[in-house]
Amino acid sequence: MFSPQGPSLRELTVQALSSVERGYDLLAPKFDHTPFRTPAGVLSASAEALGGPYESGLDVCCGTGAGLGVLTSLCSSRVTGVDFSEGMLAEARRAFPSATLVRADARALPFTEGFDLAVSFGALGHFLPGERPALFEGVHRSLRPGGLFAFAIGEPPPVTSVAHWATVGFDVVMRVRNAVWRPPFVMYYRTTPLPALRDDLTAAGFTVSEVALETVGCRLVLARKER
Repeated sequence: MFSPQGPSLRELTVQALSSVERGYDLLAPKFDHTPFRTPAGVLSASAEALGGPYESGLDVCCGTGAGLGVLTSLCSSRVTGVDFSEGMLAEARRAFPSATLVRADARALPFTEGFDLAVSFGALGHFLPGERPALFEGVHRSLRPGGLFAFAIGEPPPVTSVAHWATVGFDVVMRVRNAVWRPPFVMYYRTTPLPALRDDLTAAGFTVSEVALETVGCRLVLARKER
């Protein structure tokens, strides 16, 4: 499905009926051949907006390493990725052998003031609203004073668009699936509105601003840990 190198419908079905961790372990070898991977245009626009240089960088929920590529282009020293899927980390390790890769739950990041820049791409939908405070507090703790946390979010499609109703339909299907099947697979498109994200980041201690990535229809959220 999606391309000759991508997963089949059967493989996607097995993934969808698994836990998030197990599902991504299964999908990892073919993940980069699906539309779930953050597009290259979003990554390059984010890197350009972030500027730099930075010394050390952290990719939160790194998956196969989309954000590691951004960090490698911006950071002069250490680049680290963290994810809880060993399958995804194995793919990231092949793509970025010089990066430090850590298997951990992003809701309990094992770092303290070690990074100047943290990024995350395409992962926020895997966290329920009640889990975001622990995620953001962990990122805040991982950054040095003055450090920056950045992630891109898409502009919400118009209510009259096919894209809007497709995301509504996807979230409804996932809620029904999680109501009748265990373990749950947490992946929602409509649980991360910008005002809620801004409030959660502010509560975690960040000062929040945004930059429009006009060429790719996204906004880059910039959360600064004050000195």
